[in-house]
Amino acid sequence: MPFATFRVPAGSLTLEQKEQLITRTTDLYAEVYGERARATTLVLVEEVTDGGWGIGGEVLTLARLRGTPEG
Repeated sequence: MPFATFRVPAGSLTLEQKEQLITRTTDLYAEVYGERARATTLVLVEEVTDGGWGIGGEVLTLARLRGTPEG
């Protein structure tokens, strides 16, 4: 069973964007593995709590990613 996980900042994607990730990822797996994989492809969009992750030693927040002042 193909499996993909996307970890994204909480609140950074709309429901429609999450649906697009799921649909397009499933399409990609079906393209690579054949249509037989479509029914068993599992895609997880996991939202990480704001400030719950970082890169390069810096804590990432939704405000920082959007380039807006944090308050």
